Amino acid sequence: MIATLSGTVIARKAGKIVLDVAGVGYEVFISLATFYRVPSVGSAAMLYTRQVVREDAILLYGFADIAEKHAFDLLIQVQHVGPKHALSILSVMSPDDLAAAIAREDVHRLDAVPGVGTKLAERVVREMREKVGELRTAGAQIGNGKGAAADGVTANGGPPDDAVSALINLGIKPAEARRAVDSVLADESSSSDDLEATIRKSLAMIFSEK
Repeated sequence: MIATLSGTVIARKAGKIVLDVAGVGYEVFISLATFYRVPSVGSAAMLYTRQVVREDAILLYGFADIAEKHAFDLLIQVQHVGPKHALSILSVMSPDDLAAAIAREDVHRLDAVPGVGTKLAERVVREMREKVGELRTAGAQIGNGKGAAADGVTANGGPPDDAVSALINLGIKPAEARRAVDSVLADESSSSDDLEATIRKSLAMIFSEK
């Protein structure tokens, strides 16, 4: 089982990166939260990983810190919640945010995550209610286990098309993603060079309309 990967970033985009580890390129699927913390191509990075074996593939999922990995593990234990759903949730909610939503039984907060839906959100709240303490404990341990941008390097932003692509990878319809990004960038206070801010503001706009 592959628990961590350390190597050189040779490709990165919202949803996944490729790490060169001793000459072998590992494709690793990631949340947007981790994407923000992965350094630029050519830089060294370390990710905590979870290896998922399916009948037709062996997949790797990567996390910038232990808390996110633990939250992912807890989420995929929920019936009908697969790795893709878990990454979508963790792309817009930190482990602490997730714990708070579950404790409040805030189904709407989870339902707003692209691709989740009301029934799955209710299931997450119901089946993870007794695991809120584990999520909060993991969140408190973030400082004890940092990957990806442990050296302080963070994502440096990108053009508007990157923001649209990130939203589409989260399950947002292309037209809706483009409209949200264009609306955000029409604001004079927003910069197209700040990819993270553009994505977060676009998600907030889309969620507020649901």
